[in-house]
Amino acid sequence: MAFVPKIFIASAELVYSGWARLTRYTLDIEKHDGSMMRAIREVHDHGHGVGVLPYDASRATVLLVRQFRLPVRLAGANGMMIEACAGLLDQGEAPESCALREAEEELGYRIHNLKTLGRVWATPGAVTESIYLFTADYSPSDQIGKGGGKDGEDEDMEILEMPLSEAMRLVSTAEIADAKTIILLQHLWMATLGQQR
Repeated sequence: MAFVPKIFIASAELVYSGWARLTRYTLDIEKHDGSMMRAIREVHDHGHGVGVLPYDASRATVLLVRQFRLPVRLAGANGMMIEACAGLLDQGEAPESCALREAEEELGYRIHNLKTLGRVWATPGAVTESIYLFTADYSPSDQIGKGGGKDGEDEDMEILEMPLSEAMRLVSTAEIADAKTIILLQHLWMATLGQQR
């Protein structure tokens, strides 16, 4: 059985509370040798999310969004990211319901046949958010709106429909650099290659 350390939280100080919460924890963590070490960790919490990649098998196309991301700009890039449709879970909302809702709001499509890839943590050393990943089916007849995000949520998204092969090319050139999107595209690419054999 894998080692799971005992932890004892000595203190939890709320540093900031707004859209997200930042808490500074002082804790004692059991080491592999059984001794304890004192650590201080700042943890960012804004809830959990979903990422969903719709795929039209008859045309071998995917739906993505392009939008501005301030943290990416602050880190030195231009801030424009090509991503899978994604969003945060509302309180008590099931991940599957969230994926369907976000596809309608962001993409303007009603998607079908959700397939789960599981739950991943993108930044487990500092952020509590886990992301439930899905692929889904869509066709042109499933378009129900213009997409682009929900009014009042400060979203401005360009909807991109492209061949899966083009999306994979954009991964190889780092034009797609979002982790959840890369995971979803690579999964779908491997699954479609497996079906061709």
